[in-house]
Amino acid sequence: MAERTLRVCALYPDLMNIYADRGNMLMLERRCAWRGLGFTLTAAGLGDAVDPDAHDLFYLGGGQDRDQRLCAQDLVDTKCDALHAAAARGALVLGICGGIQLLGHHYELGDERVPGIGLVDLHTVRAADGSRLIGNVAIEVRLPGLDGPRVLAGFENHGGRTMLGTGVHPLGRVLRGHGNDGRSGAEGVLAGTVIGTYLHGPLLPKNAWFADWLLATALGLDPAALAPLDDRLEDAAHAAARRAAGV
Repeated sequence: MAERTLRVCALYPDLMNIYADRGNMLMLERRCAWRGLGFTLTAAGLGDAVDPDAHDLFYLGGGQDRDQRLCAQDLVDTKCDALHAAAARGALVLGICGGIQLLGHHYELGDERVPGIGLVDLHTVRAADGSRLIGNVAIEVRLPGLDGPRVLAGFENHGGRTMLGTGVHPLGRVLRGHGNDGRSGAEGVLAGTVIGTYLHGPLLPKNAWFADWLLATALGLDPAALAPLDDRLEDAAHAAARRAAGV
């Protein structure tokens, strides 16, 4: 595997990084390095074009409403077609918090409709009363290449209520917490190689197994083919996140 390199494109890392999202990229980098895998990280900001064939994983984190508006329009204007092409060829696209909202059709903020790129059939509406869904959260997920269900644990803090289109599958089932809308029991979205979730804090350091699944899937590997690591600290972080969520 020494000749394999995980190529990651971080979208708007200067603007969409409100919840320590850089920790997710650092987690992937370290787990590649510990296995002798290469890792490259490319930033794509406002006005930057994206090559759909140059990256294995595209990552979009969360941001403040003002920054999210800027990025939303830029996504539509300069990156939409490329991300559709990347997903169509099997590249991973991961959106966290505000990222999941921008992967859908639109985000309604009162009378304002912030555009999304329509990569998945979902839309988000800001709660009319301004309330937020906040707290530790745990979800049960089933992912290709893994035996049985797994638990993702993290933290959520969002005012949006995300609704999935008919036939669109969530990333997981809420065990504790609110999820996409606080009612349906659905959390995130999983559509082919497009993944969205509200779990952050950041997500991957609390869920090393999920970081490995992303890494392997992006490289076209069986997750079981990855060399095992000494994950005592990572497992402790995961256990603490689950305890915080009450699971």
